[in-house]
Amino acid sequence: MRLLRTGMLLAVLVAMFSGAWLAFFAFKPVDVPSNARAFNVDQGRSLRSVSGQFAQAGLVSDHLSFLVFARLMGAAGEIKAGSYEVGEQITPYKLLEKIVRGEFALAELRFTEGWTFAQLRSVLDGHPALKHDSTGLSDTQILERLGIERKSPEGLFFPDTYFCAVASSDLALLKQAYSRMQSKLGALWQERTPGLPLNNVYEALIFASIVEKETGRDNERELVAAVFMNRLKRGMRLQTDPTIIYGLGSAYDGNLRRRDLQADNAYNTYTRSGLPPTPIAMPGEASIRATMNPAQSPVLYFVARGDGSHQFSSNLVEHNRAVNKFQLHQ
Repeated sequence: MRLLRTGMLLAVLVAMFSGAWLAFFAFKPVDVPSNARAFNVDQGRSLRSVSGQFAQAGLVSDHLSFLVFARLMGAAGEIKAGSYEVGEQITPYKLLEKIVRGEFALAELRFTEGWTFAQLRSVLDGHPALKHDSTGLSDTQILERLGIERKSPEGLFFPDTYFCAVASSDLALLKQAYSRMQSKLGALWQERTPGLPLNNVYEALIFASIVEKETGRDNERELVAAVFMNRLKRGMRLQTDPTIIYGLGSAYDGNLRRRDLQADNAYNTYTRSGLPPTPIAMPGEASIRATMNPAQSPVLYFVARGDGSHQFSSNLVEHNRAVNKFQLHQ
């Protein structure tokens, strides 16, 4: 009987000691080596494997203690694969909490208003934190992967600042930007001014991309939109230089020449009536909003003043005077 009591007492003491040791282990901060503060937990790895990875990297002091602690916490099947970041110190408890909750490290990426899809792809391809699943794919293949039924990806992605888990797919980011653009377009289309010469939301996107490239001033967007809306209503050609530049592609050297305006192609709004076949850039919300609700004004022309702003005119006589004043300085 005495031996049994002694054995039970030893068992209790061992349990208490083990519990105390695990508590000490779990809440004692570990000095994390600088090269281990960003790490990945790969899909399908076991808790034992992850414990060994952490011990080898210096994230925990002992892999067996972390393994036992994690199992006691019920985390064996709860670990989230992904990319993580930690500070100079972290306790095993906080480390376990981070990988169970999936507190992934985030990458930041800015899509800028007025970018073409080629510019967007260049930034995606060069971002070090993304998984580059789109590399080597054509624009058409990217659209197919995203399930987008369009012939061109131009203008389909909403310009904004995006945050995503490190090592996430660039295709997933594009999908998110596409969904956001569709949401913005749909909401603003419902609020549009009645009687616009636009047949559908895609034409509105094309129109907004022109507004985006014609001015960077918020206080001018509605007037720029009014100019082109009025031209469309009258059957006038849009005659907007940004569409010519887009049509020239890599042949554009920074100067537009008379021959460029006369060379017919699908994006030459000097030789062809109506809208070009696709957007020419990513329009921001301000340009989309101006497209849906242009200024109620008879303006048909505008010319750059030389300070980033424009002079608007409602007839050709006024416009020619503005050209003489601001462009020819006569």
